[in-house]
Amino acid sequence: MTDFRSESSLGGRIKLARRQRGFRTTRELADAIPGGNVTSAVLENIESGRKADISVSQLLNIARALGIPASFLLAPLGTPNAPLDLPNLSDDFVDMTAAEFDCWLSATPASSYRPRLAAERTDIDTLNTLRELGTLRRELDRLHIVLEVHDASGDPDLISSNDEVRGRIERVLDEARRVSGLLATAGISDGTAA
Repeated sequence: MTDFRSESSLGGRIKLARRQRGFRTTRELADAIPGGNVTSAVLENIESGRKADISVSQLLNIARALGIPASFLLAPLGTPNAPLDLPNLSDDFVDMTAAEFDCWLSATPASSYRPRLAAERTDIDTLNTLRELGTLRRELDRLHIVLEVHDASGDPDLISSNDEVRGRIERVLDEARRVSGLLATAGISDGTAA
């Protein structure tokens, strides 16, 4: 079976992904999508190409139900140098490859996509700073779990290493505060670091 990531149309990618994820029919996939804005008939029309324009919420609901990043449905990322194949886009997308589109969509810095405006570069930097804060928060959660495990183990060697873990927590907290401050200057109000 062909990999859905290389299929040359949005509908084709959805159809192959549905099958590869174990949904035999459009009805099974529609039933797995709460909210009712993606029916079996809608899926059949998308998959056959009769419905070229789908709403953002429909696309995200389908991607979520399939457990697939939306980028894999939007572009043929299995062939990253292939041209973007979404219908009805402006001429700005004509020469964009699948990989360039993914980089643009995900605001990936230092990628094959080059922002055209300074404001766009700033927005990409802000998104990546927000992602960095998320990474720091996950690291704090992980380090707190390490402390709990060390304490619960009763192992004197592990317990004695807790000072080192606490030091790491302080360094990560300091960095999270710094990143939160940067976000605050960009107008992002999520300034809590812990």
